[in-house]
Amino acid sequence: MTKRILMLASNPAVSPVTQWPIGFWWAELSHAYEVFEQAGFGIDIVSPDGGKLEADGFSDPEDESGYSAQDTTSLAFKKDPEKMQLLADTPALEDVNADDYDAIFVVGGQGPMVTMIDDDRLHRFVAGFYEAGKVTAAVCHGTCILLKTRLSNGDLLVKGKRWTGFADAEEAYVEQAIGQKVQPFWIETEARKIEGTQFEVAGALEEHAIRDGLLITGQQQVSAGAAARDVVAALS
Repeated sequence: MTKRILMLASNPAVSPVTQWPIGFWWAELSHAYEVFEQAGFGIDIVSPDGGKLEADGFSDPEDESGYSAQDTTSLAFKKDPEKMQLLADTPALEDVNADDYDAIFVVGGQGPMVTMIDDDRLHRFVAGFYEAGKVTAAVCHGTCILLKTRLSNGDLLVKGKRWTGFADAEEAYVEQAIGQKVQPFWIETEARKIEGTQFEVAGALEEHAIRDGLLITGQQQVSAGAAARDVVAALS
């Protein structure tokens, strides 16, 4: 039977720090989608509240900033009307049956730091998915949910686990480049306060993904494809 992947991306929001519109990061969705598509998997894209998704501006290969101008994978996704329709009106998480999927992949971006970090519904869904013995993956700022996602026994999902996410060095690089504070908190800083878990990062903007049992995490946008390939390997 065809394996099915549930890709979960942030709903649009406004950053309480920068006041910018925020959402998902293009490369973390498109690069992972391409890996799953090439593996022949079925893919559904959903969001916590449903509806139209919007990407972070800097992640858009057509953004005037030029920050992601070399991201041809995301540009190809944007130029495909059928793929773009998948983002036009996403199902809400409450309407999703976890039993229909073999793996979940939480897409990062600036959005999750605001829309997902305190979403208990989402945390319970991910915890239940993991406890059902299914592959559970998150990349970049999507890994912020692992700071608070608890299993039915009360333990954090990451207890005893190796994992990664957007590094403090990368946050510092972004803030220096932009010239202001960007995020309400830093994932690595918070992860290192948790006892009994092992948060590991590679160099800034280096490809880095970790697979520890059913849990797969990617450090940042450069690592989305690597994390997706680990999902494919885990399901093979």
